[in-house]
Amino acid sequence: MGADNQSWVREFILLGLSSDWDIQVALFILFLVMYLLTVLGNVLIVLLIRLDSRLHTPMYFFLTSLSLVDVSYATSIVPQMLVHFLAGHKGIPYVSCAAQLFFSLGLGGIEFVLLAVMAYDRYVAVCNPLRYSVIMHGGLCARLAVASWVSGSVNSLIHTAITFQLPMCTNKYIDHISCEILAVVRLACVDTSSNEVAIMVSSIGLLMTPFCLVLLSYIRIISTILKIQSTEGRKKAFHTCASHLTVVVLCYGMAIFTYIQPNSSPSVLQEKLISLFYAILTPMLNPMIYSLRNKEVKRAWQKLLGQLFGLLSKLAT
Repeated sequence: MGADNQSWVREFILLGLSSDWDIQVALFILFLVMYLLTVLGNVLIVLLIRLDSRLHTPMYFFLTSLSLVDVSYATSIVPQMLVHFLAGHKGIPYVSCAAQLFFSLGLGGIEFVLLAVMAYDRYVAVCNPLRYSVIMHGGLCARLAVASWVSGSVNSLIHTAITFQLPMCTNKYIDHISCEILAVVRLACVDTSSNEVAIMVSSIGLLMTPFCLVLLSYIRIISTILKIQSTEGRKKAFHTCASHLTVVVLCYGMAIFTYIQPNSSPSVLQEKLISLFYAILTPMLNPMIYSLRNKEVKRAWQKLLGQLFGLLSKLAT
């Protein structure tokens, strides 16, 4: 079936967001700027954490992983989308489509699991501060990070394999901005109920399970914060979680609002908007959120900029 499938459809055509040339040029400029900001912001966060020894803690180790996931996720979708905005022929080869689905689906799953890991880290920091360094030792942090990458990658590999075993016959027009799993499954000329069940099961495993763990962590965190006597202590405890909580609301909130609906599945337009949200907006905002809402990162930026200005002034004289 797989060989016949490839002989029938050698490439797919992505319909994208609009067929109007002026709109496509405007979107190209907008998304190019946003993509460059995404790459710059996440690379700077990773470099800052590497350069400032005060940020060599479990929280920032996981933040480094999150930044790498964000920039990789954006890169798996946005460059191809930018090319298609200006191209007359909006085709994507069969193998490239499969690769894009694998990387985007895998990186999305990794991010959901990684956010749950980061929530556990904040739980230990607030609820067991005296034992934090003992519990969150380097070995555990490495294992948790590896577990997030492995779980997302394995899930994606399974779904990519079973999705591209489906016969597409002569259906090659994907009404989406990328090779998103639901959009590709819709092209199949056979019953896809088993694929839809598999997608639902993995959504529970890699979306709802991490979300529930995050929820439990923050229930314990808030309960502990409310028991702190001093106002200053409560503020300090809350600030250690504020950045992560903001990112959690952004990432999980949009996915759950869209996919966990009692009576309907997401529309094609919703799927496109969600893909744009995760491919461009979230990766661009995450570095800003951690920079603006986190005092340690602010201090690290100030120190680094001070050193750069000092170096420049010496060179000038």
